[in-house]
Amino acid sequence: MGRLTNIKPMVGKPNRDRTPRAKTAARGYGGKWQRERITFLSAHPLCRMCEAKGRITPAKVVDHIEPHKGDRSLFWDRKNWQPLCEPCHNRDKQRIEKGGAPKPEIGIDGWPIEA
Repeated sequence: MGRLTNIKPMVGKPNRDRTPRAKTAARGYGGKWQRERITFLSAHPLCRMCEAKGRITPAKVVDHIEPHKGDRSLFWDRKNWQPLCEPCHNRDKQRIEKGGAPKPEIGIDGWPIEA
């Protein structure tokens, strides 16, 4: 019998099979959203969080400033949209929504940059 070397323990990892997430179209991110997203990013091509830090980064994600949590009117409210790059959306915005602070900027000297 062969050794089971590829199996890793699932300690501390969520079981994704227990609570399946709805498909993107079922959550509102279907064809209409994709068209609106392209239009919005054409008008707002730079990441808002990077701009606040003095950087110029192309935005790839239309983020809901206030999470819509299924509220269709808030979902489609363009005043609640902001352009973000993927790192700002996937790292900094997620930390903020979970009650933390965004990852600090690190200077060339290796120390955090004060905002």
